[in-house]
Amino acid sequence: MTLRVLVDATAVPADRGGVGRYLDALLPDLVRPGVEIEVVVQDRDRDLAAATGARVLPVAGWAGRPAARLVWEQVGLPLLAMRRRPDVLLSPHYTMPLLAPVPVVVTLHDATFFTDPHLHSPVKARFFRAWTRVSGRLAAHLVVPSAATGAEVAREAGVRPDRTTVAHHGVDTALFRPPATADAERVAQALGLAGRPWVAFLGTIEPRKNVPALVRGWARAVADRPDAPALVLAGGQGWDDQVDSAVAAVPADLTVVRPGYLPLADLPALLGGAQVVAYPSLGEGFGLPVLEAMACGAAVLTTDRLALPEVGGDAVAYSGVEDTSIAAALRGLLDDDERRAELGRAARERAAGFTWARAADRHLEAFRAAAGTGPWWRRRRT
Repeated sequence: MTLRVLVDATAVPADRGGVGRYLDALLPDLVRPGVEIEVVVQDRDRDLAAATGARVLPVAGWAGRPAARLVWEQVGLPLLAMRRRPDVLLSPHYTMPLLAPVPVVVTLHDATFFTDPHLHSPVKARFFRAWTRVSGRLAAHLVVPSAATGAEVAREAGVRPDRTTVAHHGVDTALFRPPATADAERVAQALGLAGRPWVAFLGTIEPRKNVPALVRGWARAVADRPDAPALVLAGGQGWDDQVDSAVAAVPADLTVVRPGYLPLADLPALLGGAQVVAYPSLGEGFGLPVLEAMACGAAVLTTDRLALPEVGGDAVAYSGVEDTSIAAALRGLLDDDERRAELGRAARERAAGFTWARAADRHLEAFRAAAGTGPWWRRRRT
């Protein structure tokens, strides 16, 4: 019997960060015999979604603005679900239509809105805490990207573990792999680092990424090195107002490069070409940049907070979150070529176990668990 799934991809950002990367990679592996996928998209994503093999349903143009999209989710999406009559609706970014006429599966990517609200803007923290609780009560089933996030959701939002499926993210090893020398040189040239080594960070510049501590730790680690590697802070500009002052305090003989958002095709060279990829986050629901760096054969330095050890295992190096701890760990890696090479080999081997096909299998388990249960108000009466 065919399983019919309607996916609401209207929350995908134009820069493909976060939920966009997750859906772009997941959808092709959901499309398989016995599964019919229809995906609702902003008009700008029409061709990208069509390339996954799913049937594409563009949303009305007025729903492209964030506030309008939330209105459409609560009004237009239930009406669309009534017309399309799927077995289950996937809402992939915390929120869900309260009047959905079919069972809803909601993806909860992170629980740090509860555990570390100070790491987010107050409005964002309140919004996602509220929606996590609502979705935790009303969704037929939940998907989380790590056991750590599942445990946090259970503790903070009171969600029973049997209503949650852990689906680790995967990594596209056709894209994220050790870069060819020419690709690494091309990206180095574009960054103004031709012939120079670098330490890389990739992620949105937001408080929980702990970038100011990384800047200070890197500056300590390389201050007395004649071949001091540059620090590349790549990723979308977020709301961490401490980064500028940390960068301004860097000695003039050291180099910090802030290229902003880089094209997806350049990321393997950025990560795999780095001496070290440093990701000293204060907490992650998964930590996709760590996995992508591992697949590129990078020596990765991260922290043991929340889901990060679940991703890195024994194939990455760990430090504390303070700049002194980051400096000591980074200095040790930069001084040990053999250790970095060993980590790179182990990282590639471990990353190979994280596939989007496996993530799709777990999502389909969640969809089948939800299918046939009906909308939340009908479940509560029976």
